[in-house]
Amino acid sequence: MTPEMRDRLRPFRDEATARGIPADDVERWSATVRPCVTLRRDGDGDGDGDGDGPVVGRFGGPLMLPADIPDPSHPFVASIDLAALPADATDLPLPPDGRLLLFAFPETAGDSETMGSVVYVPVGTAVTERDRDAWNSFDFEDYAAMFKAFPQGPLRATADVSLPWHHAVERAERPGSGPLPGHPRSEELVAAWGRTRSGIAPEGPLQIGGYADEEAICTDPVSVAVSRAVRAAEAGGWDGPVSADVSDWVLLADWYAGMDVEGWESSTVHWVIQREDLAARRFDRAFTSVFSNP
Repeated sequence: MTPEMRDRLRPFRDEATARGIPADDVERWSATVRPCVTLRRDGDGDGDGDGDGPVVGRFGGPLMLPADIPDPSHPFVASIDLAALPADATDLPLPPDGRLLLFAFPETAGDSETMGSVVYVPVGTAVTERDRDAWNSFDFEDYAAMFKAFPQGPLRATADVSLPWHHAVERAERPGSGPLPGHPRSEELVAAWGRTRSGIAPEGPLQIGGYADEEAICTDPVSVAVSRAVRAAEAGGWDGPVSADVSDWVLLADWYAGMDVEGWESSTVHWVIQREDLAARRFDRAFTSVFSNP
């Protein structure tokens, strides 16, 4: 943990201590901190688009893809200019440049189906504009209306810190599925983090790296996504190899779709990827899981 990260966690540590949580438990939980990037359409929340933070991409916009990439099967969410991200803003081995395109349908489906995809476009790659509605080949009107409600506009970045959002208490029998499996004070620590996070850095609908977040804080979203990826591979709907060990995976990005898309208020999209695939830039191997509480 860097001195800057420790300083930014001071409100959390103070809150946890005020709740009577022993100092050793607070420090043990604090040691799991991970850097991440929070992305929002403006840096000050007033909607005028002139807030703080560099523009590093955008929600929506033209869909530009290399000619050899087929039309994605899910709606286009956002593009990220990796070269514009703040230096060392995450602990992910992301490429230093190029664009990362995120696709997702913010609705739950079968447990063995990915609900999105990721495309990496290296810098200098020739691209052509595609039909943004090609994923909706059956022209379903309700799906078209949903896609029109997707957010649009420049994305500004803020360097952030991330702590676990899930309790992980029930994970004692599943090593590696949570940051601190079976930690006896995890529920209180998560509550302290939730109470103080908004004062540490601005929240946004899109996050790169860090820990996954969703409404169901009793479960680890990455663990759920991994179990779905394993089932998808076993059912023949996802190419292997797929590791069932959660420690072999990382959160690539989170999107709280409910912040922007009417009718999907409780939906959160998680893009996860195996560490070795990320290191090898095999972004086509990312798996997308969606939490939704209708």
